[in-house]
Amino acid sequence: MANGGPEIEQLIQLMARLPGLGPRSARRAVLQLIKKKDQLMVPLSAALDRAVAAVKTCEVCGNIDTASPCGICADPRRDNGMLIVVEDVADLWALERAGVGAVKYHVLGGVLSPLDGVGPDDLAIDGLLRRAPEFGEIVLAINATVEGQTTAHYVTDRLAGSGARVTRLAHGVPVGGELDYLDEGTLSQALKARTAI
Repeated sequence: MANGGPEIEQLIQLMARLPGLGPRSARRAVLQLIKKKDQLMVPLSAALDRAVAAVKTCEVCGNIDTASPCGICADPRRDNGMLIVVEDVADLWALERAGVGAVKYHVLGGVLSPLDGVGPDDLAIDGLLRRAPEFGEIVLAINATVEGQTTAHYVTDRLAGSGARVTRLAHGVPVGGELDYLDEGTLSQALKARTAI
């Protein structure tokens, strides 16, 4: 139990729910917020209030923004040459940070996972199927987990007949990676996906 009252304990418990923060990290973060109340806590509280009121999920792609359609979908410089399908908004943002180009995206909202009760109706697959005929290529940028691969196969089957070329991200040796440190699955996939020099 934390010292300082139920309000502080509740704040620690809420912070501990965030990814990457356990109880100890949450406690340190809360103590820092309290120590710098005027510089950190008050502006953070105001920013959270504004975000609650302003944040929307894009009705087209599933991105998170303050407008719907989001800034990416509304950007006239992005054409319909390529649609990149991702599991989550974090994946979309990572690709944008990497500067993959003037592409458009579609967020599935997860992966198929029967053990967790996640089926096709729980993902934004129907929206993807409606959008697919508009694009020349659909890239499945889904994580290389068992569930991700199952989802990629399911989506590929559903996209058959859409007219779009369906591809997936390459898997294998990362840039700067050393073969000795890679697992056997990664090495095997890299060999299968080899390209000409």
